[in-house]
Formats: sequence, C-alpha cells, structure tokens
Amino acid sequence: MINYILQVILFQILFLAVYDFFLSKETFFTKNRWYLLSTPVLSFLIPFIKIPTFQKAVSQEYIVYLPELVLSPEKEIVNVIKETSFYQSLTSISILFWIGVTFFSILFLIKLVKIVHLIRKNEVLKQPGFTLILIPNQTKAFSFFNYVFLGKEITKTKRVNIIEHELVHSKQKHSLDLLMFEVLKIVMWFNPMIYFYQKRIMLVHEYISDAIVAKSESKETYINNLLSNFFQVENISFVNQFYKQTLVKKRIIMMTKNKSKKINQLKYLVLVPVLASMLLYSSCSVSPLNDISSEMKLQTIYRSSNGKLFSFKGNKETYLDSYFGEELPKEFKEISFQNLSKKEKEEFSEPYEKQITILKKYPKLKNNNGFRFFRMPNGRVSIGVAFKGLNSIHPDDIGDELLFTRLEKTPTFPGCEKGDSDCFLEKLQEHFDTNFNSNITNNLGLRPGKEKVNLEFNIDLKGNVTDLKVRASRKTIKDEVIKIMNSLPIMSHGEKYGKPIKAKYILPITFSVL
Repeated sequence: MINYILQVILFQILFLAVYDFFLSKETFFTKNRWYLLSTPVLSFLIPFIKIPTFQKAVSQEYIVYLPELVLSPEKEIVNVIKETSFYQSLTSISILFWIGVTFFSILFLIKLVKIVHLIRKNEVLKQPGFTLILIPNQTKAFSFFNYVFLGKEITKTKRVNIIEHELVHSKQKHSLDLLMFEVLKIVMWFNPMIYFYQKRIMLVHEYISDAIVAKSESKETYINNLLSNFFQVENISFVNQFYKQTLVKKRIIMMTKNKSKKINQLKYLVLVPVLASMLLYSSCSVSPLNDISSEMKLQTIYRSSNGKLFSFKGNKETYLDSYFGEELPKEFKEISFQNLSKKEKEEFSEPYEKQITILKKYPKLKNNNGFRFFRMPNGRVSIGVAFKGLNSIHPDDIGDELLFTRLEKTPTFPGCEKGDSDCFLEKLQEHFDTNFNSNITNNLGLRPGKEKVNLEFNIDLKGNVTDLKVRASRKTIKDEVIKIMNSLPIMSHGEKYGKPIKAKYILPITFSVL
C-alpha cells in the first residue's frame, strides 16, 4: 500500500509540474479546470494499469534475498536472520491513518455546519436561480452551490457585479470541484499535493468568472471595482470567494493578459510522453495492489534454501505463484483462503493433487502445515508449502516437481567454488569487514542503537555489480556503502537452465551506533 501511495503522489507531482510550467499561464481556463480535475484521479488509476508490452520489455531477474548483515563500530560483521516487526508497523501506520481521516472528517463537518448556521441565522432572499444570504455587519462575499452570501455592508451598487461573478461559480458547479478535493484531503490528508491542487483550481475558478463577467463592462472598470473592494474572507476552503487577497494580483494579471493563441493548445500534448512514462513505470514496477493476483501471469516460483529466498519465472501463466521450502515464509503476510479471488480458488485444486503425488514419491518428506497462502514481494498470492526434510534429499534424486531445490549456478565470488552461495556471503562479509569505515557514524548526530541500510544490486552477465540502489538515513552512510560495493571484484556470472542470467540481490544491513 505504501508503494501505491508513493506512486500516486509522484504522478500528481509530475502532473502539477506540467501544469505549472506549460499550462498555468494560458487563458484556456475551462481546459485547465478539467486538467486539474482529471489528473489527480488519473494518479489513483494509473498504478492499476499494467500493459503487457511494457512488462515484457523488462527482462526477468533471478532474485536472491540475502540474510541481514550487522556491522558494529568495531567492524564486526555477523550473519543474522532477523524477524521483522511487519505486523506491528502495519498496525501503527493504520492507526495513524484513521486518526488523520477522523480528524479531517470532523473538520469538514464543522465547516459544513458553519455554512448551514449562516443560512439559518441570517436573512434569506429567494432570487431567480439562486438564494441570497445577507450577513449583517460584514463585507463577506462568497458562494456555495446556489447560495450567494453577501455582507450587508457592501454597497448596493457593488452588489450587482459580485452576484454576477458568484453566479458563474454557481452555474458551472465549481463547488463540486472543491468538494471533490475536500474528500481527497480526508482520504489522503498526508498528501500535500491535494492542497496544491485545490489552491490552483480555486484560482482557475476565479479566472473563469472574471473572464465571463468582464465581458459586460471594460476590463479597466472591472479591475478598479475589484481593487476598491476589501472584503472579509470566510475561512472555508470549499466556498468560492469573490475577494481573496492572495489571488487578486494573479487575477488582475490574467485579465490584462492577451488571449492565448489556439496553437498554444498543443502544449497539452506534453501529457502524451508524461502518461507514457507513467504507464511504463507502473507496468514495470512491482505492483502493491491487492487485486494483482487476480490476473493470469507467468508464474513466479519461490524457493527457500538454507535461510535464503530465491525466485525465478516458471514456464506457464497462473493466477497463483508457488512457494516451497523447509519452513513457511513467516516474513510475508498470510492470506486466508476466503480472501482469495474466485479464479485463485479454482486454480488451487491442481497443486493440492500435486502435493499428494510428491509425498508418495518422497516418503522422507512431511507436510504438517498443509497449504497456506502468502502475499509475496511481487504483490501476488503464493501457495506456501513447507516440506520437512526437503534439504536432506540429494539434488540428483529430485524430480521436476521438486525443481525448487535444484538451484543452478549463482554468481561466484573469486576464491569460491562455482555456485557456492554460502562462500559468496562470507566473502561479502569479509569485504565489508575490511572496508567499512565505522568512524563515519561519529559526527552524524545519530542516536545510540541500530541503524538500518537497505541495499539492492545486480550482478550482470559479465560479473560486474550494476544497478546499485542504497537507502540510508544519511548521505554519508549511503556514499560509504556505494564505495564498498563498487570496490567488489569481478565475479563469475550466474546461470539458470544452463544460460547466463543477471542476478539481483537484496541485502539488508544493520550497524550499531554507540
């Protein structure tokens, strides 16, 4: 879910960047309004769109999840397998999310009650097509749907232009636009882009009303009337206010601006490469969406051996992925059978029969846990089976149905036997032990305790470390890890089914801060 939210925010940033740099200065107000209404919604939908062509353009990798490395200030590196507090962190995030939703929902209701109170408390005048609310001792001027609120202190000569301006908001249903963003602010209260969107569309609303009302008189007269009115402002974010000091300067600049040439509408074509890049990113990235498992895709086969998780692509398309190992994958979220999709439940009967065949063929194997279902790193559901005694079977005695223990050659560190993954990890530990500068943590202001670094890298077909990604809390630590990884020697490449393959490693690192 966090990956999905980050994608939504990233897409909204890109859409707003296109608007600010290419469209905001143009006088295509109606088109800009629909742009600002549609792009935040598109940001929520694009992560769901998976284009097979884009997905096939990205080669599959052989992924190895290495055990965690722990670095101490004394340069001790030990190999540990550490259970994560996934469920605890998930619970904390969920509680925080719902607290925010509750708070902003109450805030929204308070604003609605405030408007209702203004309607009930003050003088109401029914007019053709709208309702006028007169507020005593005030110079407020704003509208909400078909209600126009005016302070009685506003002179009658000025009321005509103000009402005409507010009626444009009413007829074009601008309040619906603002309410949509209010709802988004409740659901994604932590997303600053929603606030930026709302601010921009409020300004576009004023541009639209100004452009229509200014046609009935000269622009100079309309601008003078606008500048001569210093109205109070109602602090409600989803009402259209005739006068708001932060917007007046921009409104005047836009009214004095020459009408944009029609050819400038070609700027909207900037959206084409932007959307294409978003779809490419979404299609090629690991999907966090819960319903991805309902799609039939080339099966990912997960195999656990000696505390390490391996994955590779199978040769058929399925709704469910598969996992086999000595133990069930406790680090991943378990899914109940009832929560599977209809297609997943139907597909489940085949592996059930297959397990019976396997247990008959290999009497040493025992399965005391039955079938379990887990949400795996690619977002899909995998059938998880734990076979006790799996590692005791010699690879030469394993048939195709237990191919998961027959791991072909992994990248080999210089000095290790071909495909020796344990030696690979030991050499990696020695390399960090020798090169990691523990003194870099002394002046970073880190609190005593554990500091975590997440590391991803590939070993390509030539045995070089490539595509290095490091996530650390401090740039100094990140640079140190990058320096160490770039100094690794050239290794022999990995192999799968007798062919060279690029191998991707995921390595968590934890070091102690004293």
